[in-house]
Amino acid sequence: MAPTLFLVGCGKMGMALLSGWLEGGVARRFHVVEPAGLPARLAACAEISWHPSAATLAADLGPDAVVFAVKPQIIDEVLPHYRRWAQGETLFLSIVAGKTIAGFERHLGAAAIVRSMPNMAAAIGRAMTVACANSRVSEAQRRLCDRLLAGIGESAWVEEEALLDAVTALSGSGPAYVFLLIEALARAGEKEGLSPDLALRLAKVTVAGAGELARLAQEPPAELRQSVTSRGGTTEAALAVLMGEGGLSDLLERAVAAAARRSRELAL
Repeated sequence: MAPTLFLVGCGKMGMALLSGWLEGGVARRFHVVEPAGLPARLAACAEISWHPSAATLAADLGPDAVVFAVKPQIIDEVLPHYRRWAQGETLFLSIVAGKTIAGFERHLGAAAIVRSMPNMAAAIGRAMTVACANSRVSEAQRRLCDRLLAGIGESAWVEEEALLDAVTALSGSGPAYVFLLIEALARAGEKEGLSPDLALRLAKVTVAGAGELARLAQEPPAELRQSVTSRGGTTEAALAVLMGEGGLSDLLERAVAAAARRSRELAL
C-alpha cells in the first residue's frame, strides 16, 4: 500500500522532492506543512493537503514518513511539534544540512531517524544523496527512504554518520566546484579570443557532456582522460599544468578538506 507522507518545508528542495514523488506516485496522500502556502499548480492537486503549521495536522493521521526540508536555523523550533508521532512506526527523514541524528533524537526521542545529504541537482531530478540511519530504522523503512530519495535522483548509504561531513564536502558542495570550473574555462576561452557567449556555451556543454560520459561509461575516469590525451598533443600540454605540483588535484583535495572541516564545525 502506498504510504502517507508529511513534508515539512516546501522551499526549493522540498518542492523538488514533492514534484518527484508526485511524478513517481510514491504516496497516496501528502500533507505539506508550509506557512507560505503552495504554488498554484500544486494547490489543486487532489493528493496534497496543505497546512500552514503543524497545529493543523490531526493527531490520528499516522504518517509512514515525516520528511524535514526546512532551514537549519529553524529546525529546533520545528521538531518538538512532531514528537507525537515518534512512538509509532513513523520514519523521520531529514535533508537538513548539519543537523545530526543525535540532535533529532533530543527532540523526537526513541524514533526511527535517517539523516541525508542531497545536492542542488535535486531541482532537475539528478541529485546524489547519501543517507545514514540510526539503529531504530528497519529494513522496510530503509526501502521506503530509497523510494523517497529516488524522487530527486540517486542515493547511497553510509553506516558511519561522521562520513556525512565528507559527503557534504564532495557532493553537497560539489556543484559549486563544477560551476566555478565552468566560469574559469569560459574566462580562459575569452582570453584566447573567443566571444564571451561562445566561450560560456563551450564550457557549459563540454562539462555537461564529459560528466554524462563519465557517468555512463564502464571505464574509470582516469582511463577516459587518457583516451583523450595524445602524446605531444594539446591536451597533454594542458594536463601538464593541471596535474603538476599545486595543480587541480591538490587544490581540490584542499578544498574538500576545508569543506569537510567546516561541516564538522557546523554540526548541531
